[in-house]
Amino acid sequence: MSGHTENSILIDAPLEVVWDSTNDVRSWPDLFSEYAAVDVLAEDGDTVRFRLTMHPDEAGQVWSWVSERTVDRVNRTVDAHRVETGPFEYMQIHWSYAESGSGTRMTWVQDFHMRPGAPIDDAGMTDRINTNSVIQMQLIKEKVEGHLVGAPPRA
Repeated sequence: MSGHTENSILIDAPLEVVWDSTNDVRSWPDLFSEYAAVDVLAEDGDTVRFRLTMHPDEAGQVWSWVSERTVDRVNRTVDAHRVETGPFEYMQIHWSYAESGSGTRMTWVQDFHMRPGAPIDDAGMTDRINTNSVIQMQLIKEKVEGHLVGAPPRA
């Protein structure tokens, strides 16, 4: 058995604005509420390897791991995976972006499997990711749309 999630949100902003805002990993501590720091370790063309550090959890534990993501600007997709998998046997994430009406639909698909003995199983992690993705996507929506306040009207 493995875990799978798919979450999507419509952001009232042009695709290019959403793409640029969400693919600048250095700005993620300002974009996501869960990340305390991002350290870029290597960049090679459209691929970036980076360490994410979260804010302490309710028990005071600070989680950190290395991920790698590759953007495909032509198809407006991003594929990422954890390099340091921690409690996961694997974690793969696919982001996609599509114009939808006057806005942009951003979708995250995550496929993973928890290690035996991990503090949570696939079903529990699926619930956790689905809950947190909705929260983070809503924050991103508010922040990206908020940056457009006072901007010239879109054609």
